[in-house]
Amino acid sequence: MTGWFDLAERDDWPTDPFELLTAWLPANDDPARPIMTVITVDETGAPDGRTQLLTEFDAGGLYFHADANSRKFAQLENDPRVALVIALLDDKHQITVQGVAETPPPGEEDAAYRRRNVYLQQLAWQNTHEFARRPLPERVAAWAAFQEEHADGFEPPVSWAGKRVRPTRLTFWAGRDDTASRRVEYRRQPDESWAVEVRAG
Repeated sequence: MTGWFDLAERDDWPTDPFELLTAWLPANDDPARPIMTVITVDETGAPDGRTQLLTEFDAGGLYFHADANSRKFAQLENDPRVALVIALLDDKHQITVQGVAETPPPGEEDAAYRRRNVYLQQLAWQNTHEFARRPLPERVAAWAAFQEEHADGFEPPVSWAGKRVRPTRLTFWAGRDDTASRRVEYRRQPDESWAVEVRAG
């Protein structure tokens, strides 16, 4: 852990929230990816949420990947505003993000697919509505048949896609047992700098 890990004990905040993301989140090469809630806006303006793996993060944003034909991708094409919630319960930490979903840089989607474990790579191929509606014995048999047919591995399906969430606001919540929790909030400014504010937990 870096010196920025225990936010609840500090009063000098980094000017760049990426330093805190680096301190709080597993490295991108760690196979244990955090689970986060991804909240989009549907066609009626109502919020819609689901859990996703955080694939990776960098100074440009936070990334997740899924089927390009999914409801969330359709919603993001219509309205790119998005929120993320990453609960790090073992550490009494939480990160919330408001931002805008963008197309990731060239090559990122392919590289992200190849870092997935074999189960998730196969899931990207077979996690369809049609597959889900089949009886369980058929799904089990089709899953095994796909593994046998692609014993040497498989390329990303054409529907594999990613989004980079470029943050406009990041909030880092830190809890303690011996005093009140608190948050440190970063808001992106027009000049791309960050305004920092400490808020109640």
